[in-house]
Amino acid sequence: MLFSFSVSKLLTLTRYAFSLSSIPNFLPISSSNTFLLSFSSHSPFNSNEFDVNHAVSSFHRMLSMNPTPSIVQFNRILTSFVKMNHYPTAISLSHLLEFNGIMPDIFTFNILINCYCHLGQMNFSFSILGKILKMGFQENTITLNTLMKGLCLNNKIREALHFHDHVVAKGFQLDQVSYGILINGLCKMGETRPALQLLRRIDGKLANVVMYSTIIDSLCKDKSINDAYELYVEMIAKRISPDVITFNNLLYGFCIVGQLKEAFGLFHEMVLKNVNPNDYTFNILVDSLCKEAKVKEAMNVLAIMIKDGVKPNVVTYGALMDGYCLVNQVNKAIKIFNTMVHKGVVPNVRCYNIIINGLCKNKMVDEAMNFKEMHNKMIVPDVVTYSTLIDGLCKSGKISSAWELVDEMHRIGLQVNVITYSSLLHALCKKNQLDQAIALVKKMTDQGIQPNIITYNILIDGLCKGGRLKNAQVIFHDLLTKGYQLTVWTYNIMINGFCKDCLFDEALALLSRMEDNGCIPDFVSYETIIYALFDQDERDKVEKLLHEMISRGLLKKQN
Repeated sequence: MLFSFSVSKLLTLTRYAFSLSSIPNFLPISSSNTFLLSFSSHSPFNSNEFDVNHAVSSFHRMLSMNPTPSIVQFNRILTSFVKMNHYPTAISLSHLLEFNGIMPDIFTFNILINCYCHLGQMNFSFSILGKILKMGFQENTITLNTLMKGLCLNNKIREALHFHDHVVAKGFQLDQVSYGILINGLCKMGETRPALQLLRRIDGKLANVVMYSTIIDSLCKDKSINDAYELYVEMIAKRISPDVITFNNLLYGFCIVGQLKEAFGLFHEMVLKNVNPNDYTFNILVDSLCKEAKVKEAMNVLAIMIKDGVKPNVVTYGALMDGYCLVNQVNKAIKIFNTMVHKGVVPNVRCYNIIINGLCKNKMVDEAMNFKEMHNKMIVPDVVTYSTLIDGLCKSGKISSAWELVDEMHRIGLQVNVITYSSLLHALCKKNQLDQAIALVKKMTDQGIQPNIITYNILIDGLCKGGRLKNAQVIFHDLLTKGYQLTVWTYNIMINGFCKDCLFDEALALLSRMEDNGCIPDFVSYETIIYALFDQDERDKVEKLLHEMISRGLLKKQN
């Protein structure tokens, strides 16, 4: 249900008011009685320095001090808990303030609202607003922004918009942060067009680079790159200067639609506008070039990156390794890996997976197995690591070694997935071990792993090629009955199976039923039957199928 709160109605929300009994005791126990000096205003925090138990102990110590410190000091401690995501603890401590007769201020209440928003308890957040008004405090923009952000955080964007409408109707002036929150919330929910409409409504002094960049990013992710670029042109016309985030969003947009020329044009425009590219900028370009197998050009971008004083990171090197593996230059990928390590950049599991995959695809499985040295580097292999190695071993005919890795996965608590099992299934079918293949699919389902259409395609293909067409038919019809979305590959496998057994009528009947089942025949569908019929000197049927191919645009008519 949408929120229908107005500010006046929020005064009636006392039924949601907090009581100590309704909130669990989240306080950590600490025996320390040392005062927490790190909470002083001159001492910044980071996550490594923050000790929850010590902080709670210090909070209690402050409560017993005479005179009692100001609410400002307590707010500072509560804020520190929030920064470390210790929301329940901050809530519990705030109740101790009231219990000890220390009056909270508007900042305390804003902290509480923020905590409840992050815990997904929006009713409590709004009851705090009711309490603010009841106690005679004047809610501020931070209060309203926190509530709107909480609604967006909890995927209640419509409620956030309704709340916005109510507070505006009551005469509140919202700021750039308010509209930035709403626009960001809409974009994260995939509501790019409504976000753009909201931007149009506030067009003027409130619109800023953050709002434009957020919508540009969303449009780019929707692959609406032309609309994104138009918005970029518009913001420049309105004298809103794009920043590095704006350019990065647009660069990413151009790259994901394959417009690398436009991306590099924008990159040069960015430099001319004195906007300094960062590591993310260069990574977008390097990665896109590598995906297009343009590794030489990617290395040139790397050289510019280093010249500009931007340090390549693990993402940069990972993209380059991936690019070299794509063009079957795995030795150069390993060289990049070694360079990265030499430069002091710590490789992650993805880096190892890239090299292992490159080695396996180049039939260098033994070298790939040796690359599992990541254990010694304190990097734990993941499911991708094992699945890649298992696939490489299976394709090299080393099934027993592959099964040893499966056992190792079970021992270390990694879940064997459908991709891993499909590799093993393919190896069994290739060796014509069809009973074991059928048993493996059953084992998958027994373990709660749902075979996908690729898994079934592998099994059906293995059965057809192994002379067990009837078993393949049973599985094929079972998939149709269960509503699986069969691919053209599935149909082509069955057509090939029928043709292999000279069951041409069945093959032609299946070809004619494909479209009725929502699958359009492709060139291979026709080619398979045509070659088989041609070998049987069925020229009339071949000619008919050729005409069908021409009418479908699969074959050009020869003059």
